[in-house]
Amino acid sequence: MKLDTKDFEAKMKKSVAAYSENLSTIRAGRATPDVLKKINVDYYGSPTPINSIAEIKVEDARTLLINSWDKSAMKSIEKAILTSDLGIHPQNDGQCIRLSFPPMTEERRRDLSKQISKMGEEAKVAVRNIRRDANDKIKAMKKDSEMTEDEAKASDKSIQDLTDKYVKEIDTVTAAKTKEIMEI
Repeated sequence: MKLDTKDFEAKMKKSVAAYSENLSTIRAGRATPDVLKKINVDYYGSPTPINSIAEIKVEDARTLLINSWDKSAMKSIEKAILTSDLGIHPQNDGQCIRLSFPPMTEERRRDLSKQISKMGEEAKVAVRNIRRDANDKIKAMKKDSEMTEDEAKASDKSIQDLTDKYVKEIDTVTAAKTKEIMEI
């Protein structure tokens, strides 16, 4: 009986998806609402994502406009942005909050590129950990005589092929984001 790789493939897909999601929060020089995804506002005592209590629009290439549906939450939104690691000072006129993104310096681009590479390596480690778990299961099944030597080798190969596929996908995503950052 060969190892069923569907569960392991699903876990690898989730790792790549989580990595892509994390990359979307990295500011690439353009204003994008995704940079606010990880910022929560203290809204009536509970942490709430900004996009749940406000509309976020891209005004131009370097400016985001935040319109809260509840004007009493404007100060909380401003405070959450100030305390985040976004590094942008919000301008609150009482009706809306403007976030103006400065142009990126060459040094900042290189730093972001290194950060992206590091995140890519962490995603690859996650995929390799899934491979290790699959290999452990294969060894256990072989030891318990649930699979033959040939089935174990075939299972090992299919898990390694999946690992190679998802590591390559991570490399592609990393290269695309690095290119995006360096070109702006």
